[in-house]
Amino acid sequence: MSEFLSDLDFEKYKNFIYDKSGIFFSNSNRTILESRLRERLRTTKNETVLDYFSLISKDQDEMEALLDSVTTNLTRFFRNTAHYDTFINYVIPDIVKKKQSSGNKVFKIWSAGCSSGEEPYTNAMILTEHLPPDFKIEIIASDLSLKSLMKAKEGFYPSTKISGIPDNYLKKYMDPVENGYKMKDSIKSLIKFDYHNLKFPSDSKNFDVIFCRNVLIYFDELAQKNVIEGFWNSMGDRSYLFIGHSESLFGMDTKFEFIKTDWACIYGKNVN
Repeated sequence: MSEFLSDLDFEKYKNFIYDKSGIFFSNSNRTILESRLRERLRTTKNETVLDYFSLISKDQDEMEALLDSVTTNLTRFFRNTAHYDTFINYVIPDIVKKKQSSGNKVFKIWSAGCSSGEEPYTNAMILTEHLPPDFKIEIIASDLSLKSLMKAKEGFYPSTKISGIPDNYLKKYMDPVENGYKMKDSIKSLIKFDYHNLKFPSDSKNFDVIFCRNVLIYFDELAQKNVIEGFWNSMGDRSYLFIGHSESLFGMDTKFEFIKTDWACIYGKNVN
């Protein structure tokens, strides 16, 4: 038994976090929760886990700060080349064809769990590069971490973080500044960064593509199913879902269709 967090307290915090966010802590990642709790107790000057639990039960801001601290924000530009090969060569041409015939030339993407912004900025650069000039781009980028969202909105990345960006993209869409690079305003203007808890449905609808990669792994089976159903309801007719390469909808009762392209496996809504 942990001296810092008893089994009873662990169950209490585990259930609280799950109820508020859908994030599931098992015994195997209990140490992560304990570490984050120690940090929050020091920051808020609470002496015991019981005192801190009382605080998060009545203080919305501190509850969100805890949820922020327990999320793992790992990302990079052009993460998973196979996904972007599929996006450029398969998904974009199909959606463009559909939209040209319908006359609705707005390409709408949701980057769910966007962390510090590398994924939505990658998507914005790719769409700017590959869409016909008369198309409009709308990107919603959401996360549970307010700290990550503030960093993403700024659009600054140190030189160590821009590996993976092709040279032509770097020159065209980013400006060199002291100690790194900053996204050009023309790219930043395409993205709306917004706090969103995936436990709850999104108000935005008719997305052509949703990227939610390496987020489902933090949820249990029931929470995963609810998130996937939420995505289905938020997506437009003939649309596509990208999840992490280690994630799968296999065995889940879902209406999404499995799609195996020449580059990667993705999921589609009403694509056949």
